[in-house]
Amino acid sequence: MKPGLFHERQALRPDAPGADVNRKGGDSCVKRLDVVVVGAGFGGLYAAYRFREMGLRIQGFEAGGDVGGVWYWNRYPGARVDLPSIDYSYSFSPEIEQEWTWSEQFAAQPELLAYFNFVATRLDLRKHFQFNTRVTSAVWDEARALWTVRTDRGELLEATYCVMATGPLSIPKDPDIPGLDRYEGRLLRAAKWPHEPVSFAGKRVGVIGTGSTGIQIVQEVGKQAGELYVFQRTPSFTMPMRNAPLESDYLAEVKRNYPAMREIARSSAVGGLRPQSTRAFFSVTPAQRQQLLEDAWKNGGLAMLGTFADLMSNEEANEHVAEFVRSKIDEVVKDPVTAERLKPRGYPIFARRPCLDSSYYETYNQPNVHLVDLFADPIVEITEKGVRTQSGEVELDMLILATGYDGLTGALLAFDVVGRDGRTVNDHWKQGARSYLGLMMDGFPNLFMTTGPNGPAALANIVRISEHDVDLIAGVITHMDKQGLATIEPTPEAEKEWMDLVYTLSQRTLLTKAKTWYVGANVKDKPQGLTLFTGGFHKYRELCAAAVKDGYRGFAFQRKKQAVAV
Repeated sequence: MKPGLFHERQALRPDAPGADVNRKGGDSCVKRLDVVVVGAGFGGLYAAYRFREMGLRIQGFEAGGDVGGVWYWNRYPGARVDLPSIDYSYSFSPEIEQEWTWSEQFAAQPELLAYFNFVATRLDLRKHFQFNTRVTSAVWDEARALWTVRTDRGELLEATYCVMATGPLSIPKDPDIPGLDRYEGRLLRAAKWPHEPVSFAGKRVGVIGTGSTGIQIVQEVGKQAGELYVFQRTPSFTMPMRNAPLESDYLAEVKRNYPAMREIARSSAVGGLRPQSTRAFFSVTPAQRQQLLEDAWKNGGLAMLGTFADLMSNEEANEHVAEFVRSKIDEVVKDPVTAERLKPRGYPIFARRPCLDSSYYETYNQPNVHLVDLFADPIVEITEKGVRTQSGEVELDMLILATGYDGLTGALLAFDVVGRDGRTVNDHWKQGARSYLGLMMDGFPNLFMTTGPNGPAALANIVRISEHDVDLIAGVITHMDKQGLATIEPTPEAEKEWMDLVYTLSQRTLLTKAKTWYVGANVKDKPQGLTLFTGGFHKYRELCAAAVKDGYRGFAFQRKKQAVAV
C-alpha cells in the first residue's frame, strides 16, 4: 500500500475510522489515529516503521525514556544477550544489516541499546513515540468501531487498531518475601537498574535470584564486592557462553550472506541459526554421545540444546545430558559442598530457560563469595539491615533483586483492556492466557498482540517472531482496507481449536516438568499451565500462512458502515 492511500480511501465523515482529525472529548482534545502501538522494543519499532510506510496515522507509547524495550531497562552488571548478535537483529532492512556492525558474538547491553538507537535514528522512528508514558486503559467503542486509549498523562486517543508490542518480559516481579519495604540499605532491581554507575567495592552485597539475570550479575559483582551472598532457591543449568570478538573478515561474509541466513532462521524451529540435529540421543553409542556433549560444551552457547533432537521429549535422554552438566560443576567448583548445592535437580535440563555464563561457577571459588542454599536455610524475612534466614541474619549494604518478571501475560494484565460487551482481558484470561494464533482474542476486535503468550514467544527468536507478527498484522489491515471491512476478531471456535492444539503439543514436551515463568509458577495465584505454542516457529508460520491463504480462516469480519458526507 502506498503512503497516503489508506487516508485517500477514508469516508468524509469526521469520525470515520482512520480520519486524521482531533475532536473535543470532555475536557481533553481527542487525537484520532489509525493505530496505537504500545512498546518500543523490537516489535514496537518495526510496527511503527511498517505502518508508517503504509501511510497509516500512528502513535506509539513507551514507559521507558527511549527505545530499546527490555534493553532500555536491563542495565545491570553483566547484562548480555544469550543469542548470537547477528541473529538477534532485524532482517527487514538490508540497509541496516549492511550499515550496522556487531563487535561481539554475544552483545552486551550497551551495544544492544546502541543498536536500537541506530535503528530508531536511521529510520526516524522516535517521532512516532511518546516516551515516559504508560497506557492506562484501552476500551472498545462498539458503536464507532474503535478503541479509546488513555495514558497516565491524562491523554485520550481514538484508534481503529491497537497493537500490543509489549513483549513476553516487561513487568518486573518483586519476590514474595515479608519485610522488603523495611530494608534500609540500597535496594537494586535488575529489571530497573540505575542509569548511573553503581560501585560495589568493599560492600556487603546480596543477590536474590539465580536465573539467567542472577547468573550474569553474580559473575560480575563477585569480582568487585567486599562480600557477596547469593541467595539461591532453585539452581539453574548454565553452560559456557564462549563469547568472542567478531573479526572483520567473518562479518564481511555474514553481510554478504544475510538473505540466505535469514531465510534459514525463519524456516527453523527456533527462528534462529542455532544448529539443530535430527539425531536421537540413544541412536549413537555412549562414547559417541559423550564426545558430542564434550564438543558442544567446548563450542559454547546453546549448542548442547541442538545436539540431540529428543532432549525435550525423552526424559531418560534429558537426564543423561543433565548429569553431564552436573559433572562439569564438579570439575570447576573446588568446595564439594558448594558444588553439590549448585547442581540443579528435580526438573529436566532446558525445561527452565537455558542460561549461558562466562565465569559463574568459577566465581564460587572466590573467598568473598558465599552461596546460601534456601532449600536448606529458607529466607524468613527482609530486615532493616539485610536478610534473615532460619539460621540467622545476613547484614547487607546492598540487596539486588533478580527475581524475574510476570512473564507472557503480565504486560497486558497491567492495565485495563476492555473489549466487546465490557469484557476485560483479565476476565478472558482468568483461567490462563488464550487467543487465536497468539495474535488476537475473541471479543477484542482490532486488538493485536506481537509475541503473544499463545505463540512461540519465549521459545524462539523474539526478533523473527516480532517481524512475522507485524507483517501479518499489516497484511490484515491492508486486506480490511481493500475490502471495506471495519473490524476483525477470532471466532470462539477458532480460539478454542487453537488452544486445544497448544495444549496437545504441550503434553509432548518436558517444559511442563519445571516450575517456571513459562507456566506461571513464579507469580502467586497465577493460573498454572504451559500456554506457549511448542510446535516450533516454522510450524507456527505455516499455520498462520494457511489461515491467511484460506481467506483468513478462523476470523470474523464486520463491514464498515456507510459513510455520510457532512
